[in-house]
Amino acid sequence: MSPLVVIPARLASTRLPGKPLADIAGRPMIVHVLEAALKADIGPVVVASADPEICQAVTAAKGTAVLTDADLPSGSDRVWQAVQSIDPRGQYSTIINLQGDLPTLAPQTLHEVSKVMNNPAFDIGTLVAPITSEEEKNASSVVKVACHFAPDAQQTPALYFSRQPIPWGPGPLWHHVGLYGWRRTALARFVQLPPSGLEKRESLEQLRALENGMRIGCARIAIAPFGVDTPQDLERARRLLGA
Repeated sequence: MSPLVVIPARLASTRLPGKPLADIAGRPMIVHVLEAALKADIGPVVVASADPEICQAVTAAKGTAVLTDADLPSGSDRVWQAVQSIDPRGQYSTIINLQGDLPTLAPQTLHEVSKVMNNPAFDIGTLVAPITSEEEKNASSVVKVACHFAPDAQQTPALYFSRQPIPWGPGPLWHHVGLYGWRRTALARFVQLPPSGLEKRESLEQLRALENGMRIGCARIAIAPFGVDTPQDLERARRLLGA
């Protein structure tokens, strides 16, 4: 069965307030992400937001939006609330959580994470791309994954995530792409768990899953999609998308 794609988005952002509605080439950033997800043609797509302005921008672009509770603590919680609203009978057993700040996302990327979910060994699927520069390696905003791909392997387990360069020693380093496939049962369990110690220390929500015994599978892609976190990122996105 096709997955349900949910894009959580919020106006509150420490480094770039209001970024989902930031204009890029004449359209809000959230609409660029929505259109990429729709082009993937992998399953229904819905935006989950506590901000009516974001929902209005999505519906104006003929997309589907769910207004979520403003008090939810994370994007995963917004995704789960939207899933319960859109699919109360549990028709969709796989959920793709797509971040709303990836305006340059290639539609094929959604298919790559969906392939991980075909492996019953994993509760959660995600993507990694090779780190190609010292700046990328040392940036705390770039999350690294301790994982190892055997020759010709398409998937491998994630053993740890960190803002520090890991693992030590010669070999490739992997940039985590903030895109997740969830088994519905795993997401339902995850949002009921309290934040974990390593999650709070690293400010990385996915560590809660690992600390509670969930298995995260990684697939590799050639280039990490470009995320927008700062005003400088936004200007770069505008240049790339022809604004």
